[in-house]
Order: sequence, then C-alpha cells, then structure tokens
Amino acid sequence: MPFSPIDEAAIDAVVALLRQSRSLLVITGAGLSADSGLPTYRGSGGLYAADPEADGPPIEELLSAEGMRRDPQAVWRHLGRVEQTCREAVPNRGHAVIAAMEREFERVWVLTQNLDGFHQRAGSRNVIAIHGNLHQLRCCSCSYRTNVESYTGLDPLPPTCPSCGGMLQPDVVLFGENLDQANLALYDREVNRAFDLVLSIGTTSLFSYIMEPVIDAALFERPCVEINPEPTQISELVTLRLPLGAEAALVAIWERYGGALP
Repeated sequence: MPFSPIDEAAIDAVVALLRQSRSLLVITGAGLSADSGLPTYRGSGGLYAADPEADGPPIEELLSAEGMRRDPQAVWRHLGRVEQTCREAVPNRGHAVIAAMEREFERVWVLTQNLDGFHQRAGSRNVIAIHGNLHQLRCCSCSYRTNVESYTGLDPLPPTCPSCGGMLQPDVVLFGENLDQANLALYDREVNRAFDLVLSIGTTSLFSYIMEPVIDAALFERPCVEINPEPTQISELVTLRLPLGAEAALVAIWERYGGALP
C-alpha cells in the first residue's frame, strides 16, 4: 500500500509542537527500521517468521525461555539469521533525525522495541531498548554481559561464559521472559518525569508499556504525535496522526523545523 502524500499543514503542526517543547519521548517500532530495508518482525518474510522449509515449532515456542532451555542451538541459529539481517542494514535518516533531536532539545529519550541497535549506531545516547539488543550477550548463570559486533566467529553455539562457563544468549527478551529490571527502572524513572511531547513512530503499540506514555499524555492533555501508515490502537488518543512512513515524515518535519543532519 503506498504511503499518503505529505500533508504540509500536518508537518507545520508537528513543528509548532516541537517549538513549544523542551523534552521529548520518542517511541519507535519496526516501521522505523523497515525504512532501512529491514523486514518487520511478523508477517510474510518477517524477521520472526518461521522458516517455511523447516518442520519446527511455532516461533513463539522456538524463541522462548523454554525453547532456549530445550534447544539452544535452534534458537541461536534463528537469532543468528536475524542478527545478520540487522548487521547488513544501516540506520536511515529517520534514526539520524532522532539523534539530532537529542542534541537540540533539553531532554530526549528513545523508547524502542527494536533489537537492531540502530538508534545507538545513529548517535542516540538516551535509549531504552526495552526488548534488548541482539549485539549484547548475557550469561544465563551469572551477571556476565558483553557486546559483540557480529555473531560470526561465535563457535560453538551456544557460546560459553568466560566467567563461569555457563551458556551465553543474546540479551533480548524471549517469549515468556520478563522485561529486564534495569530497563524497567529506567523506563519508570523517565516516564514518571513526564515529557512535553510524545512521538510514537512506526509501531502498532501492542504492548501496555508502549501504550502507557501515550495514554498518560492524553490523560494529562499533553501533546502526542503518531507517525504510522495504518491506524493503530492509540490513533484515537493522539493530538496529531501522520499516515506516513517513518523516515519520510521525520525528515520532512526536521527540515521544516530547520534542524541540521550530519
């Protein structure tokens, strides 16, 4: 489905909200990284779609805490394909705009559901990767964590912890696992401080903790903007809705605002 043409009046309205704001919360989902050529997580050809040639369990069973215990090699193989896809793509101009916003405004935080690390690669520092990051590994038995640029060379799979010898796994939230407590504490701290403007970009807002800042903004009559080609669960709550692709909308907004990109 082609995106809607850019509504100049809507872009101007978002810019006006930006000019009235000192703090921003930017919530992002797979739609932002899709503009980098990355498949969305679900649906035909999605990163979490099961291998059509494989006779295995549904993806919710495979990529689960129980799946990691039962068959860690299968989980690692699937996440390895996801990691390779993310590694071969690059952040787009939408990610660059969000990083530039952090330099422009007094307080900016990114709450992302994406595992690709593109926000950090684009220069954003205040990032809550609520579902984790594929390029961070953690030990299942101790507190050891490490960063890797690539899964290439990790042999055998699953790799073992150099500290205790336990099994390492990608530091992402698998089905059936709780969110990371440190990320939750950071989320609570920043969301409870409130923001002048909330931007929801490229996400269908299926999770309660993704909807909550939007609901709070509506409740306390603070502005919220949604950028997504299709209507979502939060569309009726927001101040403005732009039915656009994430990158195109962000670039148009930032150019009209007069912001600089690297």
